[in-house]
Amino acid sequence: MKRAALAVSTLSLLSLTACGGSADSDTATGEPRPTATRAKQATPAERLAKLMITKADVPGLDVKATSRDKGDDKYVFAKSPEDVTVDKPACAQPAYATNQLPVGEPQGDLTHYVPQGNEFTYITLTTYAPGKAEAAFAGLAKGVESCGDGFTAKANGSVTYDSVTAEEPVAKAGDESLAFRATMPFQGITHTLHAQAVRKGDVMAVYVSVDGMAMVQDRPGDAKLPATVVKAQNAKLG
Repeated sequence: MKRAALAVSTLSLLSLTACGGSADSDTATGEPRPTATRAKQATPAERLAKLMITKADVPGLDVKATSRDKGDDKYVFAKSPEDVTVDKPACAQPAYATNQLPVGEPQGDLTHYVPQGNEFTYITLTTYAPGKAEAAFAGLAKGVESCGDGFTAKANGSVTYDSVTAEEPVAKAGDESLAFRATMPFQGITHTLHAQAVRKGDVMAVYVSVDGMAMVQDRPGDAKLPATVVKAQNAKLG
């Protein structure tokens, strides 16, 4: 029971504009006058909910809300990036990305996951103000490049990354793509997670796959990102 509890605690570290029409001016005030054709502007939450894949997009698989989405914080590593401390500041963005937290300065974020046997693929969608998505992507890329020797992140628990290494994306898409893997030791066994980020305009998708039972079963974990899931989500980004 102690081993299982510790493993679950560690696994928690791996587990989130509609354009207005032209407006006529009021001749008395010179201010824009509302018209029936002006579209309601979508909120960040509405945009992300519409962009997130559903079961219909990945036939035979399921898409579920995470504990953080449901308001259950028991197994959540951190509620927000502000809850995380990293021994190497340059590695903060990879730490956020691998723990289903938004990178950069987002307007909103949403995380769901796709279970496949013992493996889980987390999808975190994030939306930004103009220009902020590019900066967030650049920050993540710099973190991956700077943290090859690993780092330690702390919040609701602590996790040590032995290494962070860039690798070829499962499926390139959008305006920018990058991928990396991170290795983590657990009771003498090395576990590997794979991650990918895709930016399309002011929206970013971050994918992370992990073997959810490897730590409990005392075996190495090395879950690969499923191309079917990644390509389906990339397609919804446009």
